[in-house]
Amino acid sequence: MNIRGAGAGGRARIAVAGLTAVIVVSAAVLGVTRPWETGPTCPPIADHPTWSVARRWDEALLDAIRRSLPNPPVHARNLFHVSVAMWDAWAAYDTTASGYVFKEKLNAAGNVAAARNEAISYAAYRVLSARFIKAVGADKSLSEFDDLMDALCLPISNTGTDGGSAAAAGNRIAKTILDYGKADGSNELNGYADPSYTPVNPPLVVAKPGITLVDPNRWQPLEIEHMLSQNGIPLTNGVQQAVGPHWGHVTPFAIPAGGASGTPIDPGSPPRLGDPATDALYRTQAVEVLRDSGLLDALGGATMDVSPRAIGGNDLGSNDGRGYSVNPITTKPYASNIVRQGDFYRAMVEFWADGPSSETPPGHWNVLANTVSDQLAPNLRLGGKGPTLDRLQWDVKVYLALNGAVHDAAIAAWGLKGRYDGIRPISMIRYMASLGQSSDPSRPAYNGEGLPLVPGLIELVTKDATAFGGSMALLAGHEGEIAVRTWQGNPPDPKTQTSPVTWILGTAWVPYQLPTFVTPSFQGYVSGHSTFSRAAAEVMTGITGSEYFPGGLSEWTVKQGSFRVEAGPSGDVVLQWATYYDAADQAGQSRLFGGIHVQADDFTGRVVGSTCGKDAWALAQRYYAGR
Repeated sequence: MNIRGAGAGGRARIAVAGLTAVIVVSAAVLGVTRPWETGPTCPPIADHPTWSVARRWDEALLDAIRRSLPNPPVHARNLFHVSVAMWDAWAAYDTTASGYVFKEKLNAAGNVAAARNEAISYAAYRVLSARFIKAVGADKSLSEFDDLMDALCLPISNTGTDGGSAAAAGNRIAKTILDYGKADGSNELNGYADPSYTPVNPPLVVAKPGITLVDPNRWQPLEIEHMLSQNGIPLTNGVQQAVGPHWGHVTPFAIPAGGASGTPIDPGSPPRLGDPATDALYRTQAVEVLRDSGLLDALGGATMDVSPRAIGGNDLGSNDGRGYSVNPITTKPYASNIVRQGDFYRAMVEFWADGPSSETPPGHWNVLANTVSDQLAPNLRLGGKGPTLDRLQWDVKVYLALNGAVHDAAIAAWGLKGRYDGIRPISMIRYMASLGQSSDPSRPAYNGEGLPLVPGLIELVTKDATAFGGSMALLAGHEGEIAVRTWQGNPPDPKTQTSPVTWILGTAWVPYQLPTFVTPSFQGYVSGHSTFSRAAAEVMTGITGSEYFPGGLSEWTVKQGSFRVEAGPSGDVVLQWATYYDAADQAGQSRLFGGIHVQADDFTGRVVGSTCGKDAWALAQRYYAGR
């Protein structure tokens, strides 16, 4: 028999003949007491000693999301509900602040800090344990939650909800939130499924050139051999199932309810092929995706300045910015950051994809927010002014506003996905290429709904081009079809090889993604990345009092050779942003270069996300002030 040490919270794991059991040992037996008791105190956690208890639970949740199947709306909801649990526990011991679902005011018996930590922990622990008990990676996630309770000297056997103790209050808060979630429109009890949705188009077999569509304006699921989730989890069904088309009916935080249409915010439909008003824009955006794909050239020698002096400062819903003349915080010009163009665009795609262990875009913005909070500490002032907040108060307020915003962004974005069922670029491009060219009725392969011809980008395959030594020699036998000059597709060995930018059949085009993933399993319009990111940027701007990152600059280094889709980058690439809005815009732009969105998805998502973020920040402040 082997006894692995009992944690301070009273859990000892006993392994007997290969079996593991968990027994509960009282804190008194262990000789350890919690901070509000007399006698020895719970030893501080050595790792990250400045982290608040709320930060510890947020980090534990991010770890669980990384292990689980990537599902942006579900994880945005989990982040929000855990944030509500922690906020309500904090607010219960404050004479001013208002709880979101839990309205009681509690007596801390003189030790408010200890009571808050305990109530927050029980509330977060119970919500997380319930939400991840059936998730992929549940064994590791549940163990991490248990271990954190051990480290905090809080026995998980304390499940009572009656009475005025902090543990009972935390358990009560968790029960209130879990009950709330069962009736919020997410269909949690049935695995978040939408049984009413059926795609109108048959699956696209990605490995085979060609396509069949019933409606070229509607989403098409993909059939992928050896399909994996974005973070590498094998998926047994090779045909995509739509994620969250009912999500517009989920109960929001600050934006209006979705109503019968499930669209809390409705900017109208995306461009449609065959629609006289938007047909031209539909084609233009498909061409733009191909042009962006052609810039993902690992062998090209072109360089560019990717510093804030050259990139950023866009108006909302546009890419009209030209950077900044000076850093307003330091009053000095931004330094140039010259990198290879092909490295930069590929680095941008891979970084904002949130892989390889994806915390999804909502979680990614929690990581950014935590980093900003660390940089600002200890000068943590709400809106950049007023009294300095302690770290726990700052964290619970950040999480309530930030995760309320990304939760609403999921509802708004997926509401539009569910209503308009927008197509993805891989289906758009392959479909139009299969029809022919729409530019010249006098030339072969003319079809009014085909791809426009663009010299050097979209051309007809001709005998001259396929002759020996010709630019399209590898396409011999496909004369009269449509060729596009873009990234060729996944190399055989992505660790050591890259794919060239060259001429391929338009009906065989693929986005710059892993071959086991290709495109997310939900509709295109609007972009979740764009909506989530702008919503988060609005909250970060509001809560810090500045649109600029601390010091006027934030950066992330994409290390040489760290790409997953193919080998690269050839050297370190430093991604830089002056403002939260610049980072959010780049997140949206990355999806066009990655080949999984068109500009209408991106720009409209930014505008919708701005509304979500501003509304969440305004409402969160009312809860802070108790109004």
